[in-house]
Amino acid sequence: MIHIHFIVNPISGKGKHNITEEHIRTFFPSEKYNVVVHLTTHKKHAIELTKLALTQGASIVVACGGDGTIHEVATELVHKDVLFGVVPVGSGNGLASNLSIPKDIDKALEVIQRQSVVAMDVGVLNGEYFFSNMGFGIDATIIEQYEKSGKRKLGAYIRAALNSAQHYQAKQMRVTYNGVTKEVNPLLLFISNSNEMGYNMSLTPQASLTDGLLDYLMVPKIGILKQLTFGLYVLLKKTEKFRRTDYVQTTKIEVEIKHSPKNGAQIDGEYYEFDTNHFVIEVAQKSLKVIC
Repeated sequence: MIHIHFIVNPISGKGKHNITEEHIRTFFPSEKYNVVVHLTTHKKHAIELTKLALTQGASIVVACGGDGTIHEVATELVHKDVLFGVVPVGSGNGLASNLSIPKDIDKALEVIQRQSVVAMDVGVLNGEYFFSNMGFGIDATIIEQYEKSGKRKLGAYIRAALNSAQHYQAKQMRVTYNGVTKEVNPLLLFISNSNEMGYNMSLTPQASLTDGLLDYLMVPKIGILKQLTFGLYVLLKKTEKFRRTDYVQTTKIEVEIKHSPKNGAQIDGEYYEFDTNHFVIEVAQKSLKVIC
């Protein structure tokens, strides 16, 4: 008997999805599967429900929701001998897209049925996990404003990006990787584990979830015209060719943000605040068993 737990965010995708216990059971018959369905009711509830699923003997835990739900569930499954499944019904769906998991709910459930498993890498920021990407620069400011807008749509993201481009204040940072230390004043300091951010956009198209490396991308403070030029490179998925870019693949990056005891960062498209100015970012290789 396979114990499979589904953690469903009922309001993801504007709550229009049909992920009900009845529908799930049509794919996972009772003679083979012990199916348990949990519904989230608030932010970080998926973390609690995943812990509960583990205590109840789950061998597969499936996150049914957007990037936030996926992040919360996956966080509790790192370094565990439990399979992680995804049914993406959010707006960005960056990690699911990178894993070639269909947006169609029934097709995503069929992927889980087949149980083809890949051990993927996980990023670690001061002990906090990230699965797609994180950043300290303008992307963190964009996410902060995007969340404040209360609208999970591409248009709201674009407006937040344009507003941030006009008002962003760069911070001085000291960055160390591969034995080299650099003083930087970044517009963008982005560290990625995957090759997609969501909405089919990518800052690190060469990144891979299974190569054992993190992709570091730094763009210094530049004028608005060069920002627009960089935006074109993003659309063309050729950011590493932008002349002002510092790009490297590595296993560890240290970042010290000068003159700033408290700092914000975006982690998998969510905004977080930290009471520190020193950050260590590493890769936990092949530490999450994901069905894809």
